[in-house]
Parts: sequence; structure tokens; C-alpha cells
Amino acid sequence: MTDHCGFFLTAENAKNTKKEKEMSEIKALCDQVRQVSYDIHVYHGHGHLEKVYENALANRLRKAGLKVEQQHPIKVYDEDGTIIGDYLADLLIEDHLIIELKTAKTLAPEHEAQILGYLKSSRLEHGLLINFGSYRFEIRKFAWTDGKPQRTQGAQSFLGLLLSAISVFFAVKH
Repeated sequence: MTDHCGFFLTAENAKNTKKEKEMSEIKALCDQVRQVSYDIHVYHGHGHLEKVYENALANRLRKAGLKVEQQHPIKVYDEDGTIIGDYLADLLIEDHLIIELKTAKTLAPEHEAQILGYLKSSRLEHGLLINFGSYRFEIRKFAWTDGKPQRTQGAQSFLGLLLSAISVFFAVKH
């Protein structure tokens, strides 16, 4: 097998290339969910029940052509592979990304522990924790790979999002 440059691909290289493609796709999906969530936060503000934000996010992501399942049951496995129950994910996007929504004053360690527990027990790798309850938009990305939790991004800063929005505004305006 050769790549687009004509180089011979070993099985290991092919595996790495596939993993890189998957990571690129999940990053693009997370970026899309992040932007849509931010837009919802800007439009609706904070103060609604979690279900309102869940419905808004599901609606907008479906309109963007994504597969979105609300309150989707996900199997929880014990370490030996035995199914020991299930929980309802607020949203499951494209069968790969768990979305846990909150409407709290701020995200707390117990919220992070919750999504990490969901990722570990469900054997899914990627999750987003999104808080619509604060005046400041909060989102955090988590991954569970090789039996280890990873918080892959800090909370998205409001200033960073504002600067991005301003730059997009001026790019479109001119």
C-alpha cells in the first residue's frame, strides 16, 4: 500500500495514519460543537433549565447534518467486560462524542469526575463538558485513552471566544 506521495506504508504507518485521521475528525467535530454551543449561549444567555440547552444544541447540530441522540442509553461495563448497567448521555454525537451539559454557576470537580466516569465505564474515548449556567461560557474536552483520563483543553476563555468572533466579523464584513 502506498500513500498519496508514493511512499510505502507499513502496517504501523497505516495504523498511525488512520489514528491521525480519526483524531482530526474528532477535533473538527468538537470544534463544531463548541462553536454551536457558544452561539446558543450568546443567544439564550444563562438561566434556562438544562433541557432547553439540550434541545437547542440537538436542534442546531441536526440542522448542521450531524447524527445527534438525546438521552441516549449507554452501556456501562465492569473491568472484565460485564455489562453492569447503563446511563443516559445528555447527547451522543456521531456515535463517538458524549456531551454532558450543566447549568451551574461554574464547573466543579464533581462534574469533571462525572464525565470521566462515563467515558471510562462506557469505553468511549471523547467527551465534552459544557456549562450554560454561568454568565461566562465554559466548555472542557476530555479523553479516556489507554485507561487514563486526559483533560485535553482548559475552559475556553470568554476573551478568546470574543476575539475569535470579532475577527470573524471583520473577515466577513470586509
